[in-house]
Amino acid sequence: MATKQQFKNFAELLAQSNVPVLVDFYADWCGPCQMMAAILERVNAQFQQRLRVVKIDTEKYPEIASQHQVQALPTLILFKHGQPVERIEGVMPADALIQKLQTLL
Repeated sequence: MATKQQFKNFAELLAQSNVPVLVDFYADWCGPCQMMAAILERVNAQFQQRLRVVKIDTEKYPEIASQHQVQALPTLILFKHGQPVERIEGVMPADALIQKLQTLL
């Protein structure tokens, strides 16, 4: 399951992670975002200790979405060592996303 948590500092959340962090920028009203939820559960199960999946509600944290230039939902950004290394906009099938992440991890 993706991590749903409150945090004070997004950069701190990224910096404290000892594994890459896949951030799902979403909104509750977004239909494609809801489709991504099940896909991200598969991704999380596939990578378990090698990747952390975090969901960011753009309605609650608009400043973080703006900082990372999130224009479309859903947007996935993979962070390594606190830095963005890959951006995926829109829904991507689970198998394709897993394959893409395997090359990046």
